[in-house]
Amino acid sequence: MIERQPAALSFFIMVMKGIYEMEKLESRALDELFEAMLTLRNKDECRRFFEDICTIKELQDISQRLWVASMLKEKKVYTEIATLTGASTATISRVNRCLSYGSGGYDIVLGRLNSAEIKKKK
Repeated sequence: MIERQPAALSFFIMVMKGIYEMEKLESRALDELFEAMLTLRNKDECRRFFEDICTIKELQDISQRLWVASMLKEKKVYTEIATLTGASTATISRVNRCLSYGSGGYDIVLGRLNSAEIKKKK
């Protein structure tokens, strides 16, 4: 006698396989996106690419987070950051968590922007 899996278990396995495949695809898609970004040569190319690939709101949100991160690094308080940037305290808190416990992406970018700014002033 062949035992059949309960329908719920079969559905769960199917969903998990689908999630696994989607994660692989997302990883490939993300890798391709990052490779595409690395081909951009200047600010104009970046602006053109991101205008095509993102909505205005997405670009505003991303740039706002970078501005918030910069201000947090300068030890500004949440109320001042919220007033100047228009960011919610939830956004500020999320960015702060990334600065404290994230993968270091903000630190890399802000450090390089600082270095570039210092070189411009010389």
